[in-house]
Amino acid sequence: MGKRMKIVLVSDAWQPQVNGVVTTLVELVKELQLAGHAVEVIHPGLFKTKPCPGYAGIDLAVAPKKQLQAMLTSMDFDAIHVATEGPLGWAARRICLVQKWHFTTAYHTRFPEILKAALKIPLWVGYLIFKHFHRHSAGVMVPTHGVLSLLSEKGFKNLKPWTHGVDVELFEFAQSPSEYLPLSHLKRPLAVFVGRVSYEKNIEAFLAMHFEGSKVVCGVGPLEADLKQRFDGIAWLGLLARTELAKVYRTADVFVFPSRHETFGLVMLEAMACGTPVAAYPVDGPQEVLMDHSTGEVQGGVLGDDLSIATQAALKVPRDLARNRAQDFSWKKATSLFVRNLVPAKQLAQ
Repeated sequence: MGKRMKIVLVSDAWQPQVNGVVTTLVELVKELQLAGHAVEVIHPGLFKTKPCPGYAGIDLAVAPKKQLQAMLTSMDFDAIHVATEGPLGWAARRICLVQKWHFTTAYHTRFPEILKAALKIPLWVGYLIFKHFHRHSAGVMVPTHGVLSLLSEKGFKNLKPWTHGVDVELFEFAQSPSEYLPLSHLKRPLAVFVGRVSYEKNIEAFLAMHFEGSKVVCGVGPLEADLKQRFDGIAWLGLLARTELAKVYRTADVFVFPSRHETFGLVMLEAMACGTPVAAYPVDGPQEVLMDHSTGEVQGGVLGDDLSIATQAALKVPRDLARNRAQDFSWKKATSLFVRNLVPAKQLAQ
């Protein structure tokens, strides 16, 4: 599908939500439009919504099928991509099947692991639900080799690799950690975490680890009040605009990524683009971001089973190596791969 297209993107994750999926999709749409494609984003803001239980700041569409069907059947489009597995995603999937439209999907988030952590739902049940969701997709776009292998083992079909990118202009390089006034009183080195303060992020491993310096958290989420009460001496910055976030990355000595169940981990790339090395566990997302699969070398940070030891080691990684690794991930490349993974929607159904 090399021509300029009209693309419909259906997503339960969109602005004003703040998370990696939203960032990925906003950047994707921007790059698609730069490449000459027309993109229609269908998001919760177009529907009646209610807050997602347990996830403040995430509003979901309420019973959107009838309205969504009217929208989609009135549109002229070449391809339809269902980005998420929420109410809009399920409704769009059903409409496509009834209309005999071909569509693609994406596996952005390891929801079975989140459901297990938050609601004690067994992993096998979660994977059964999500395998059913993606069963009729003409291409399930997956951001890492590890998650692709995992889903393949669990019987998912039509899996397509799709890496993500980073804005290396917004997240500008700093040769040495810069000063950021709200954090200037803290003892260095500064270890920073950025992300939702929620079950899947394993943030407690970061807060509890031994570190001779100061720890900073940027983000909000359902575990925030509990963790603030349990851990002293942490600088909590809450939700920041992306321009402010770039300043935090540049002032950090090390970025710590404690999640064990991330499909990618865009925040690692953002930190590395600013020159801040990353410490993380040797699991799918960090391996995709930090490891050169052709050589097996870790670049721009340190992977280790002991997060405290990995963090100390990452402090010694030259900042220019972190920046160089981040520059391997461009939105232009990621968007080109996304377009190649799309399928004609209505034409093939005739």
